[in-house]
Amino acid sequence: MKRSHLLCGLAVVALAAALPLFTQGYGNRLANTAVISAIAVIGLNFVFGYAGLISLAHAAFMGVAAYLVAVLTTSHGWNPWLAALLAIAATCLISYVTGRILLRLKGHYLALATLGLNVSFTIVVSNWIDITGGTNGISGIPSLTLGAIKLDDEPSFYLFSLAVLTLLALLAVRIRHSHAGRTLMAVRDDELASAMTGLPVTEVKVAAFTLGAAYAAVAGCLFAFHIRFVSPEDFNFSHSIIYLAMLVVGGEGSIVGAILGAVSVTLLPELLRGVGNAYLLVFGILVLVILIVLPRGLISLIDPATYRRRAKRGSRRGIVHGGSLS
Repeated sequence: MKRSHLLCGLAVVALAAALPLFTQGYGNRLANTAVISAIAVIGLNFVFGYAGLISLAHAAFMGVAAYLVAVLTTSHGWNPWLAALLAIAATCLISYVTGRILLRLKGHYLALATLGLNVSFTIVVSNWIDITGGTNGISGIPSLTLGAIKLDDEPSFYLFSLAVLTLLALLAVRIRHSHAGRTLMAVRDDELASAMTGLPVTEVKVAAFTLGAAYAAVAGCLFAFHIRFVSPEDFNFSHSIIYLAMLVVGGEGSIVGAILGAVSVTLLPELLRGVGNAYLLVFGILVLVILIVLPRGLISLIDPATYRRRAKRGSRRGIVHGGSLS
């Protein structure tokens, strides 16, 4: 990582940390939502942006972790931190097993399979009333404590979530520039050539799928401890589609783009509340305009060099595949 990029990143984090000084109430709650979404979208970037896998089950993996935290802390009296660790580990295991099965599929077949996985998760938690509370959900999730500090208000939880986002973003940068990151993108760009050079293509895909689910699990745990209530509607398939939209709007294959997309798509509906019931229509049109004007996402506004590199890479991929970018 370049020194200038690091300094710029630290400056942005410092400005973000000062946000609670200028906002209050619902503004702080919205900021927490944006940060949690950003963590989830960075995870999806490993799956879609780096490995080229279309997954519509991201919200389900968030839900697995959130529900495990809720059940363990409310029904079994577990320490919140231990419950979160187990929830993340269990989510990674589940994603690894499902990845081994589903990643035999490609393209729209994989998208449909992961969509079915998300729908199945929602059906299970809606009907497993004795454990999950059904459509009523689970309330009374305890707040996190950090030493003597209780993270039970919006500003303190925001600062904690921002710290988690910063650490996970730095980890993502390290992975992106490591041998593992280059392997992911090699498999994405040309799976056949990667297999011919001896790369374990299936294992690489499963690793990306599991890593993305791990980030989703962290986001799910934070969601549970922030809202202190979980329900099936919080993790239905529409949320998976929204996370994918966040990544595409921000810029797939870019960690900064993932964060930009998460923040933008979270805040945009709030800025459009003045248009009343038509805000969904206006929101959809604005997202469409962004994708047409900036096909590489918002990241192309602040990093033109990345935009040009990806455009050239896309052209090369089109030539290799006979003009098709699929």
